[in-house]
Amino acid sequence: MSRRPITLFTGQWADLPLATLAGKAAAWGYDGLELACWGDHFDVVRATEEEGYAAGQRDLLAAHGLEVYAIANHLVGQAVCDPIDARHELILPGRVWGDGDPEGVRQRAAAEMQRTAAAAAALGVPVVNGFTGSSIWAAAYAFPPHPPGFVEAGFTDFADRWNPILDAFDAAGMKFGLEVHPTEIAFDASSAARAIEALDGRATFGFNYDPSHLAYQGVDYVDFILEFGDRIHHAHMKDVWWSETPRRSGVFGGHLDFGHVDRGWDFRSIGRGRVDFEEILRALDRVGYEGPLSIEWEDSGMEREHGAREACARLRALTFPPSATAFDAAFSED
Repeated sequence: MSRRPITLFTGQWADLPLATLAGKAAAWGYDGLELACWGDHFDVVRATEEEGYAAGQRDLLAAHGLEVYAIANHLVGQAVCDPIDARHELILPGRVWGDGDPEGVRQRAAAEMQRTAAAAAALGVPVVNGFTGSSIWAAAYAFPPHPPGFVEAGFTDFADRWNPILDAFDAAGMKFGLEVHPTEIAFDASSAARAIEALDGRATFGFNYDPSHLAYQGVDYVDFILEFGDRIHHAHMKDVWWSETPRRSGVFGGHLDFGHVDRGWDFRSIGRGRVDFEEILRALDRVGYEGPLSIEWEDSGMEREHGAREACARLRALTFPPSATAFDAAFSED
């Protein structure tokens, strides 16, 4: 096993039973899985109500030589702050969607995220990754101009809705890692800093670092690590390609599906895009991150099992133990 274990995020594999995916991931060379809270991979309700369920999921992985270091509940977290519409019904459990009344959905999503903290504790992992949603993302491009206080109100809404959730995380001894991502309250370094400020700097809230969502925007994804190193609770490894020449669509994607020939950027398997993982790994060393490197595999143009195996091998080849001494220490006088 690497110094930092290499895991596979199961969110894009939820169509497969966990037992099937665990066998495949072990054969592909992974050290563990980051379990998504959908499909049959990890059920938040069963983990908090059914004795032995969480231990059984861990035992299933152990039977394949795999560990689990984090769970992820992006889909429910998205609904906590979002303006709710028909799209959310497609991603939410029926118990959270309910009758679809927007405020009711947001309240039930918040309660489910509180429950997720207890579920993670039952599984014995320290981190829950996910999304927060945002009441102001649709106004990221400010026209018509924002009225005074509009953006501030959005961050206040985020804090009001997430502080009680984070209280539950504190009670469970858990950290929450927001995946900084378009559509969330934090989608770049500036908004990430503002989200921390809105929560008065509480340490429970941090980030699930993913360079792919920063790089194509033009955000310095290595500097993000250096700025927020003490808040990187988990790390996703995902590559992205962006065109170096003008295309028919740009950062906003042109309402084109992933994989469309006219897109100006697209997610790619590790080593197939433009992200400099060497510099990322060195920056993670610099800030003392010792958690897993979790591959979130997405590549519209590649068969996924080939991609998952290749991505694990490529990332493992890039990893190395940090030096405990200066390379020229042999020339120093005692």
